Parts: sequence; C-alpha cells; structure tokens
Amino acid sequence: MKKTLFATPQDAEAAFYDALVKRDLEAMMEVWSDDDDSYCVHPGSARICGVERIRDSWRQIFASGQDLRFSLREQQLIHTMMLAVHSVYEHISIAGEPRARPPMIATNVYQRTERGWRMVAHHAAPAPASVRAEPDGTPVSKTLH
Repeated sequence: MKKTLFATPQDAEAAFYDALVKRDLEAMMEVWSDDDDSYCVHPGSARICGVERIRDSWRQIFASGQDLRFSLREQQLIHTMMLAVHSVYEHISIAGEPRARPPMIATNVYQRTERGWRMVAHHAAPAPASVRAEPDGTPVSKTLH
C-alpha cells in the first residue's frame, strides 16, 4: 500500500487528528512511521512501542465508537530539517456529553523520511487543573477539522 506524502509536519498532524475524529484506522496508520522504535502513550496508559502494537491500541480506541471532536490550542512548535516536536493542548468533546472533557497535553513528534513527514511519537496526558480553562471560560483554539 502506498502511503500519503505529508509535505510538512503540520500536514501530518492535521491528518492524525482527522483520522482520530473519523475513527479511521488506515488513515491513522498512514500518519505513523513504519519504524518499530515509534511509540505512543495514551492518557493513563503504559508506553506502547512498535507499529503493530500502536495499530492495535488505535483499533481498540476506535472500537469504542465514541464521536470525538478536537480543538487544539497553545501550540508550541519546534522544527528542524529532520525533526518536529509539537506540544499542544487537546480540547476534546464527545457527542452526547453535556460538557467538554478536561484538556489533555499532547506531545507529537514527527520525523522527515524519504516518504514525507511521519509521526514517531505521541504522548498524551491530562492537563493540570491550573490550565484547564481560560479566565473568561472561552478557550482560544485553532480547530483542525
């Protein structure tokens, strides 16, 4: 199977969150590197290493059938020629729930390969209470979908 060429880390990140919202396992795995050194840490979970274990983890998450929506804010980006690190606050809402969930802090790491930019690490954890809301209650966010 031919993988999509992501010209920038931002393209790969947009595809990552789009696949997450759509619960599209194949699109999700197109974002990830084929490198078995890749890893993923879901909130409250242990580190998962290797492409097949990462695939299985996303398969289980998508099987829950939850209709998720994401907005990202306070993005901190570090880019070099071959590596990009994005630290973001993920604001997640689930269809049918009256309120949005508390935000997560995620670190997404992308590596430039001969097939474009690919995710090599994703680590998400609950944000501390001190950053969960803006003073006026309205988050400043950039929605990717």
